[in-house]
Parts: sequence; C-alpha cells; structure tokens
Amino acid sequence: MTGTLAAIGAGLAVIGAGIGIGNIGSKAMEAIARQPEAVGDIRSNMILMAALIEGAALIAIILAFFG
Repeated sequence: MTGTLAAIGAGLAVIGAGIGIGNIGSKAMEAIARQPEAVGDIRSNMILMAALIEGAALIAIILAFFG
C-alpha cells in the first residue's frame, strides 16, 4: 500500500514540476516577444527558476519514496 502511495506522490510531484516549467517557458517567451532586447536576462532567470523547480520536484520524489 505504501508503495502505491509513494508512486502517486512521486507522480504528482512530476506533474506539478512539468506544469510549472511549462508556465515558466510560456511566460518567458511572452516576455521576450514584448522586450527582445532583454532576452539574456529573461533566459538566465528562466533557466534558474526551472532548475529550482526541478530541485524541489526531486526532493518531493525522494521524500515520497523514503518518507
């Protein structure tokens, strides 16, 4: 039973991270379209936020299996 709950928790973490990274990419592309001269700043912030979300998702997966 706990294996099933761990799999559900890990799946929810991955789905949430995917939605979050998708939103980041979408909003970054909108921002670049509005201000093309700020592409470097927008891209670096987008990559940083995506990495933070992936890190949080990885921690959630680990906690789901070992918690």
